[in-house]
Amino acid sequence: MNWYEGSVVYQVYPLGLTGAPYENDGTSDPEPRILQLVDHGWIEHMTKLGATCLMLNPVFESDAHGYDTRDYKTVDRRLGTNADLRRVVDACHEAGIKVLLDGVFNHVGRGFWAFQDVLKNRESSPYAGWFNIDWDGNTEWDDGLSYETWAGVPYLVKLNHGNLELNDCLADVIRGWEEEFDIDGLRLDVAYCLDRGFLEYLRRIADELTARRTERLGAYDGKFVLVGETMFGDYNQWMGDTLADSVTNYEVYKGLWSSMNSSNMHEVAYALNRQSGSDPWDLYTGRHLLNFVDNHDVPRIATKLDDTRQLPCLYGLLFGIPGVPCLYYGSEWGIEGEQRFGDHELRPALDAPEWNELTEAIAAYAAARKKDAPGFEALCWGDYTEIQVSSTTLLFQRTSKHERVIVAVNAGSEPVTFHFDAQCGRATDLATGEWHDFGGGSEVEPFTTHLWLCER
Repeated sequence: MNWYEGSVVYQVYPLGLTGAPYENDGTSDPEPRILQLVDHGWIEHMTKLGATCLMLNPVFESDAHGYDTRDYKTVDRRLGTNADLRRVVDACHEAGIKVLLDGVFNHVGRGFWAFQDVLKNRESSPYAGWFNIDWDGNTEWDDGLSYETWAGVPYLVKLNHGNLELNDCLADVIRGWEEEFDIDGLRLDVAYCLDRGFLEYLRRIADELTARRTERLGAYDGKFVLVGETMFGDYNQWMGDTLADSVTNYEVYKGLWSSMNSSNMHEVAYALNRQSGSDPWDLYTGRHLLNFVDNHDVPRIATKLDDTRQLPCLYGLLFGIPGVPCLYYGSEWGIEGEQRFGDHELRPALDAPEWNELTEAIAAYAAARKKDAPGFEALCWGDYTEIQVSSTTLLFQRTSKHERVIVAVNAGSEPVTFHFDAQCGRATDLATGEWHDFGGGSEVEPFTTHLWLCER
């Protein structure tokens, strides 16, 4: 067990939230926009919401959107200085919130200092082997050479992880981030593109940091976590004891919103059984995947859902399923955002956090995952057993050594009464604190999810 497995993650895209310019001119003085997280109430908001981990998307010097790195060791001038980032991390830690940074190690921007040296010195550059260069090619910039890119994007230069000097340099970058900023782990950008050997190397570095941190923080809090960005396929390719600790769960993400829109809860139920059930062929039982209803790369869930009355129900389901729930800034009070070129609508500037009925409902669900709270053990480490499923309802159970929680989901517009053997008479509703009596059937209101902590 470690802190990540019991966490509630809050994701922020800093260049967007703080209103930074879309392009980095490379000459402006640092502007401490990242301190908005401290000065505009975001850390207090995360605490009130029940988040225990802040996941920051790119913060280091880049050409534009953060995933086109120029310098891994310097905070992007549009966000501030290294000291400003450390102040944010320290403030989070004081509030009991861990911090993950975005590790963009598959590719860099054309402005990356080592690539600029290659453009200048060509084959004689000591960094030529850090990239896959075709010296007989050319580019739209008339470089007199061409290079492998990420996904065909010409301004994202793919790194060559067959080069051990590059890998050692990146390992030192990670060690430096942990030492300078006191971070608690990394999100690994496009982990599904990383060479498996390099991913295993990153895990060795993370284990090294974990061992060092455990001496200071203890086994539970000392874990240096790697969360890999993955899309679809068998996540065991990138997640395991020698790979990433966790991955982004796009399979369940698709099931969550799609089951609501199509009135087909069988879809998400199938994914949950396939991933976390008790049959020998289930894929990830015992693992803690990162679950979400939206993020910086997909439409806001309030835009994606056909009926936004389902939002509280959907978030309740998010907090009831196996894995680690992740909230994306602004979506907890229902902002909208369609996906268009540049993704700017998905990553808007927000002056300060807001609070409404949806946020209140999410905070109530998150409270059930607070460390040592009733329900925490079952929701964070319990197994998964489906009890009933229909077009608009899902009933399942999470059982740990000492606790049992029954999760009842009604995504429909009419009340539903579940009839089943609860193996006890009463339960406590973890979101409301009220008693629930299983006798005579269990009614669930429209667009509602209940988390019932059974009396035995």
